[in-house]
Amino acid sequence: MQGIGKRHKDVVMRSLSLLRPIRAILYSVALLLLGNGLMNTLLTLRGTSEGFSSALLGMVMSGYFVGFICGTWVSGRLIRRMGHIRTFAFCAAICASVALLHVIFVNPWAWLGLRFVYGLSFITLITVIESWLNSQAAGHERGRIFASYMVVNLGAIALAQQILRFDTQDGFLLFALISILICWALLPITMTRRAQPTISDRPKSSLKSLLGFAPLPVASAALSGLAMGAFWSMTPVYVTQLGFDREGVGWVMSAAIVGGALLQLPIGRFSDKHDRPRVMIAVVLLAAILAASLPFAPSQPVLIGLYFLWGGLAFSLYPLSVAQLIDQLHPDEIVSGSSDMLVMHGAGCAVAPLAAGSLMTALGGHALPFYIAGVLTLLGLFAIYRRRRVSDIRTRTAHFEPMVQTSAEALEMIFDDTQPDLFDDPSFYEEHERQRLVEAVNGSR
Repeated sequence: MQGIGKRHKDVVMRSLSLLRPIRAILYSVALLLLGNGLMNTLLTLRGTSEGFSSALLGMVMSGYFVGFICGTWVSGRLIRRMGHIRTFAFCAAICASVALLHVIFVNPWAWLGLRFVYGLSFITLITVIESWLNSQAAGHERGRIFASYMVVNLGAIALAQQILRFDTQDGFLLFALISILICWALLPITMTRRAQPTISDRPKSSLKSLLGFAPLPVASAALSGLAMGAFWSMTPVYVTQLGFDREGVGWVMSAAIVGGALLQLPIGRFSDKHDRPRVMIAVVLLAAILAASLPFAPSQPVLIGLYFLWGGLAFSLYPLSVAQLIDQLHPDEIVSGSSDMLVMHGAGCAVAPLAAGSLMTALGGHALPFYIAGVLTLLGLFAIYRRRRVSDIRTRTAHFEPMVQTSAEALEMIFDDTQPDLFDDPSFYEEHERQRLVEAVNGSR
């Protein structure tokens, strides 16, 4: 027993020593995502109380994801020009002030513009943080650093949903709290004495090439974005229409997020050891069934439980699609290819709120879970079609990494660590090219 206790203590000490250089960054991440996680849900609830239709709210929430996509192209240039700390301070000031401007200008068209600016600034903040994390550890440590980052990320977003219960009658307190949290996120990162990292140039996009030889991962990224974007943006509206108060909305959102945090890793590790396309088909169809069953939940606790299970499955789809893409890529193509997947996922997220919101306005609140179920069913059917059309001849697979929509810096952090283990066999390259040839021939039939 003493030996076990000593080993456990050694593991804890190694983990603490690993996190010591990045503590300031993780503190900033926690504060920033507490504010952002609260902002996304609160804005939907405030818009509903102001009488905005589901279609209008969907349009407003789409603005955030459009800004997010545009920011992926702008953030690197801004950081190179201003440096990490000044860029972080610049964009945090924008996000904090934009949060308060939502209370001053309670208008859907004003909110649309504000959400675009907020999304563009927020992805730049995330890029600063993830590029800094990427530079703080040797290659063999990056996987554990990324895992710690994901724990803080999802934990902060889940906790943020519980803050909804503290709102006041005038609706100003939580917006002010969001602004305060984002400002506080400045403190740890601006006080650090560590050297600022550099942003490296990446290979150019190859989306057209990806569509040619890996259509299933690309479709999975886009369609999972169509589902997840609707969840993030419109679920608070849906559960409010079901009779949930703000505290109940917080529990629903937290349940789905915690489910995603807890179930991603076991699902991913299972896919590492088995046929990944088959695992994806099972996961996506089960998620579709759960989504379709949400309107028939007999009670609020059952609905929260269903959202927990659905979140565990649905949150796994984007990282599963990324892992499946890596199964088919040459090492030199991984970062650029995965960045393209991020853009496709973001594009799906941008379209989803507008599509789901319009359906909810036309057909009622239950259109949201049926919309999500329909999107996931479409993805499942396409995955079945592709698996039957092109047999998987690969014998080696990439390792699954749990993730949420993030920046290309995080993708580089993951895949720089995994490349040496994944592709150390010279025969991989011959198999890689043969795979592409087989798929090209089958695809032309």
